[in-house]
Amino acid sequence: MEIERKQIEEVVDHALAEDLGWGDVTTQAVIPPELQGRASIVAKASGVLAGTEVARMVFHRVDPSLQFDLVIPEGSKVQPGDVIAKVEGRVTSILKAERVALNFLQWLSGIASETRCYVEAIKGLGGRIMDTRKTTPGLRFLEKYAVRVGGGYNHRLHLGNGVLIKDNHLAALRGQGMGLGEVIARAKQKASQNLKVEVEVKTAEEAREAADAGADIVMLDNMSLKEMRRAVELVGGRALLEASGGITLDNVRRVAETGVDFISVGALTHSPKALDISLELEG
Repeated sequence: MEIERKQIEEVVDHALAEDLGWGDVTTQAVIPPELQGRASIVAKASGVLAGTEVARMVFHRVDPSLQFDLVIPEGSKVQPGDVIAKVEGRVTSILKAERVALNFLQWLSGIASETRCYVEAIKGLGGRIMDTRKTTPGLRFLEKYAVRVGGGYNHRLHLGNGVLIKDNHLAALRGQGMGLGEVIARAKQKASQNLKVEVEVKTAEEAREAADAGADIVMLDNMSLKEMRRAVELVGGRALLEASGGITLDNVRRVAETGVDFISVGALTHSPKALDISLELEG
């Protein structure tokens, strides 16, 4: 995976402590500890698979002796009935790890699946689908990984990743008499030279002003399609343009057709539908 193992371990251990911190009284009461078994992880819906290595780690953190064999590679499309992986070993261990492993696998696959829908919706056009920082606290690095698996791109991972001057920054500084161009100039002067400066605007005229002031990226916030097209025309390639706000599967292709470079979609991580996946223990 394109993320550090230590990061995954910390999240997995926290999730296991949340679920297993007081033991599994049901399994302990009814399943003989020496009983061996095999289970299949099965897709119940169509989608894009993500989080298989996280699921593997859950099983191995519960019991390192469990054998986890991946059948379908990460990033593949799955259909109902597809066997994603096989798990073999102590039945008590499989049952203890089941829910946490599936929670990660279902949620991350849901994000990858939603992302792939947006990516395919603008196929053949120039824009890139991007995520936002509207993520589950503590799970951002995994959720942004799932976006990449789905074919999307990551916006800022955290507040130190890039300068993004938003409406509240501008509101605070306008109270001190500063205009849009002055705010951008201050950011470019004080921020690291390695960081891109992006600014959020509401109108095409503000987009032109931001480009004139040297902004690297201009975010077109909740603009109509007509206003986006005008912003693309006025900026004329002097800055990259990002469409943001109100983007859905129904309108994303029309947004891409305006000529913007990026389309950011908060729904990729804050409200996708988890992919239906189950674990079936063989009798």
